[in-house]
Amino acid sequence: MEKKTNRRKRIVTAIAAVLMAAMLLPFAVSGYVKLSTKDMIVNSENVMEGEYDCILVLGAGVWSGGRPSHMLRDRLDVAIGAYEGGGAPKLLMSGDHGRKEYDEVNVMKDYAINAGVPSEDVFMDHAGFSTYESIYRARDVFLAKRVLIVTQGYHLYRALYVARSLGLDAEGVAADLRTYKGQSYYSLREVLARCKDFAMCIFKPLPTYLGETIPVSGSGDLTND
Repeated sequence: MEKKTNRRKRIVTAIAAVLMAAMLLPFAVSGYVKLSTKDMIVNSENVMEGEYDCILVLGAGVWSGGRPSHMLRDRLDVAIGAYEGGGAPKLLMSGDHGRKEYDEVNVMKDYAINAGVPSEDVFMDHAGFSTYESIYRARDVFLAKRVLIVTQGYHLYRALYVARSLGLDAEGVAADLRTYKGQSYYSLREVLARCKDFAMCIFKPLPTYLGETIPVSGSGDLTND
């Protein structure tokens, strides 16, 4: 009887250890992604003139009437500032335009044009359905080799990890210009998103769409609707 009791205890202990490891694993992966990319984040004032092929702006939500959400507007403002400072000759707006009724990238381009950026300097990636796909397509469709990625800080670690895993020479600028509603939720969700993209970077699946190349060294008007 005592042997059976000890055996049950060992089984319960082993199960508890496995469950604990499974619970901690996402946080371990998330921590690794952050630690391995923190030195790739630069201050916008330190961006050197002509240092990048393009500034990659990752998409975020848009509101009715073609207005960028607060997060997206801050990404655009920081990216436009880096462009005006000479960091790169082109902006690459990458976001979700998979449905006619929802269009992030034209909102992003219109915002940049209204801020004084010439249309030919603004590329649109209409199939940037995820962080991984945006960066994959920046490399294989737009033929970018050295990029400055702009997004909020919590998201930037993952974007830079993907970029490095895909062989891009990348740095990033955080676009945290205000406190965002729901930030605690975004940060928690990002732990799982880092795990997902960590796995994606191991297997490197193709994005939803590739298509013909549109070199970012050319005219952004080639990506207009």
